[in-house]
Amino acid sequence: MKAEMQGEGSVVSSKPIFNEMMRSDGDVRDHYRQYAHWLSQTTPDQVRAKQQQADTLFHRVGITFAVYGEDSGGERLIPFDIVPRIIPAHEWKTLSSGLTQRVKALNAFIKDIYHEQAIVRAGIFPPGQVVDNPQFKQEMLGLNVPRDVYCHIAGVDIVRAGEGEFYVLEDNLRVPSGVSYMIEDRIVMMRLFPELFAQHRVAPVDHYPDVLLETLREVAPAGVDDPTVVVLTPGRYNSAYFEHAFLAMQMGVELVEGPDLFVSNDAVYMRTTQGPRRVDVVYRRVDDDFLDPQAFRPDSMLGVPGLFSAYRAGRVTLCNAVGTGVADDKATYIYVPDMIRFYLGEEPILSNVPTYQLRKPDECAYVLAHLEELVVKEVHGSGGYGMLVGPCATRTQREEYKAKILAMPHNFIAQPTLSLSSCPTFVEQGVAPRHVDLRPFVLSGREVRLVPGGLTRVALREGSLVVNSSQGGGTKDTWVLDN
Repeated sequence: MKAEMQGEGSVVSSKPIFNEMMRSDGDVRDHYRQYAHWLSQTTPDQVRAKQQQADTLFHRVGITFAVYGEDSGGERLIPFDIVPRIIPAHEWKTLSSGLTQRVKALNAFIKDIYHEQAIVRAGIFPPGQVVDNPQFKQEMLGLNVPRDVYCHIAGVDIVRAGEGEFYVLEDNLRVPSGVSYMIEDRIVMMRLFPELFAQHRVAPVDHYPDVLLETLREVAPAGVDDPTVVVLTPGRYNSAYFEHAFLAMQMGVELVEGPDLFVSNDAVYMRTTQGPRRVDVVYRRVDDDFLDPQAFRPDSMLGVPGLFSAYRAGRVTLCNAVGTGVADDKATYIYVPDMIRFYLGEEPILSNVPTYQLRKPDECAYVLAHLEELVVKEVHGSGGYGMLVGPCATRTQREEYKAKILAMPHNFIAQPTLSLSSCPTFVEQGVAPRHVDLRPFVLSGREVRLVPGGLTRVALREGSLVVNSSQGGGTKDTWVLDN
């Protein structure tokens, strides 16, 4: 079984790196104090033995990920670090409030874009970034969805640069992955370190599948009292298949592929040994273009013929909705703070990373003159691929990338380097700081909910700037401390 997390990393500037465990004077931060005491009483060999046990447990579970672009086409064990990332309650409160605010605004934006387009008429969002966005689906225009929720599951990537200084790096609103790692990381940690959980009041995450199922049931079509939910997967060869199977099992619902479903009279049915069974909510892990060969790509073998017709008729709910990708590319990201002000009448709690739009000639000229200082990303890129990390690139690499920018400037954005925070991490030399990000998962149904924590991704290589599993990154358990 295999899985993959997608998202971006960022880079480290020459500014001092914020160490989440240690203060600049060498003292341990309060929320790490108990753990630091335990670590000081534990020998490196004992920690190394626990790391080997963790690796064995993950190997038995079979959590691997596909490595794209390699000749081997092979799979690797997801690297896991046994040193937890610890977040105090007051910091989580800020993050939770900011994430809730952000996802509410993004859902309002998606509804608006497919209906009145008031934010465009107000001159806040450029009309060209709607019609020219490949994730904008004309088929969704005027379509109403239950509770006006388009993005039911969001994975928002967060980085920090200092004390209380959090930034949103990316919004993942289509088919965000990685939550299975969050849960499996916690299972392994509780098995290996029961004494640490006895010493710390760590907020649980194991109830995430229950909250997810409740959210999915809340957005069933009107009039359905006991909705049937399924997880639609592209199949076992998909890079995130482990997660699809894991979540279906944990929720107690069926994992289905396209041929397991059919549409009759604008209703969706699942083939079972007892005969057809009506399906009300599809948690789909299939991209828009492959969902229905009658509505989108006719060559798709992954989808269900007629599924979109049933969706438009209001007979089934798709989670996430078709067309949510219009709100999560890097060109749209720039406008999220304005969305919060426009739709909610509030100031953003969480900040964006300052971003240059290369479609603007003056900003493009600045970026081209300062490539060695910036991170440049493709607007529709993901997984850490196709990006230029200026401070780490050679002159040749920067010149080659410059040619790509000049050919299609509208296809790129750029960001300044950030002094990303570090967490203690067990590496070959012992415990050492490594750079991290955080992907909390935000669920939207009757209300917006978050399970405390999320997936911490860590750049395991010394000096590494990208946390993706496909590029040498790993994961670690995230502990949010209860008051």
